[in-house]
Amino acid sequence: MDSRSHTPVTTALRLCLHALLVGLLALTALRPTSGAAVVVLAGLMAALYGAGALAPSVQPHTRAAGVWLVALGAVWLALLVLSPDALWVAFPLYFLQLHLLPVRRGLPAVVVTAAAAIACFVLHHQAVTPGTFIGPLLGAAVAVATVLGYGALFRESERRRELIEELVSTRAELAEAERAAGTLAERERLAREIHDTLAQGLSSIQLLLRAAEHTLPADAPATAHVRRAREAAQDNLAEARRFVRALSPPDLEHGSLAAALSRLASRTSTPELTVRFAVSGTPVGLPTPYEVALLRTAQSALANVVRHAGARRAGITLSFMETSVSLDVVDDGCGFDPGAPDRGRRSPESAGFGLPAMRARARSLGGTLSVETAPGQGTALAATLPLPVAAEGRTTGEGRATGAGPSTGERGSVAGESGGKLFEGEEAAA
Repeated sequence: MDSRSHTPVTTALRLCLHALLVGLLALTALRPTSGAAVVVLAGLMAALYGAGALAPSVQPHTRAAGVWLVALGAVWLALLVLSPDALWVAFPLYFLQLHLLPVRRGLPAVVVTAAAAIACFVLHHQAVTPGTFIGPLLGAAVAVATVLGYGALFRESERRRELIEELVSTRAELAEAERAAGTLAERERLAREIHDTLAQGLSSIQLLLRAAEHTLPADAPATAHVRRAREAAQDNLAEARRFVRALSPPDLEHGSLAAALSRLASRTSTPELTVRFAVSGTPVGLPTPYEVALLRTAQSALANVVRHAGARRAGITLSFMETSVSLDVVDDGCGFDPGAPDRGRRSPESAGFGLPAMRARARSLGGTLSVETAPGQGTALAATLPLPVAAEGRTTGEGRATGAGPSTGERGSVAGESGGKLFEGEEAAA
């Protein structure tokens, strides 16, 4: 039997089967009418049974098991010829045959054993009654039902065990994914906090010290101290920016923002949705918070396209202008009514969260987010952030840039034009 089924219950059942067969053989051998030949054959069958039960090679569906059953059957048939009491040994033999042989062989073996038990009555001139036939056949039917029923229960138990193992494994994977997601979220939060507090504060201190250094005479005693303080602030600002870069999303660790957006477009593309990516203007280096904000905005916008828009085509455009950088995400999906309470294509559970989150992320960097859409006309989303050079005119010590970038209406138009160019390029290529 399979080692996985060696439970206390199955062990007790096997012991009961051993005891039943040995007891029936003892009953046959100890009958007053039993001769020496019956005793010898009963003892031989008991020894043969014990040897097979202890032999490691006698396992279900093996050649050794078949040979052992043939030997047991031969000795039992010889015992039947000498004593009619040996027919009761057929009952434990039914279980052995059904357990050790495949079903296609076990059932015929049970039928042959039952027929031999019935023939024993005729051979020994016993009174033939309905019980003569019903007894062996009923025992065979009980054995078949018991063994097949146990096999079905065992297979169901195995399926449940495998399902439980799969569920446990899936739960562990989900827990690991949640931990990873929590780690990434905390990394991003720390990066934003460092950028918005320490980095901005050190930048303001550096600007103030530079202004103080320019106003002091070159030979003033405080000039050297101011210069050293400015250099210390500059060094610490560089260290803070290294922390921010180290805490940036993994997609930005191995390339530029454009490369990360290109990979995002490739990952999102499916046979039902084609996502194109394009860069407009001359790319310039962006601070890590800018790259994080634009990448997260693109991810959130594409997630909405996949879940709600039913679009066939979508386009991502990263545009570098003189004073700002913008991200346009356009699709040809079903669109929605921005004024509707449930935003048309959103479920009530997720209504209104994605766009406000993207808008808040853009606003935290002094930028804007605009959306142009209507039912049946697709959606154009544009996030605009002022370039760091253009944002240097902000108030000293203030952590957010002000101004810069086209107005909301202008950005929506640019988004629509960018999407149109992407879609036109795709049609031309087709």
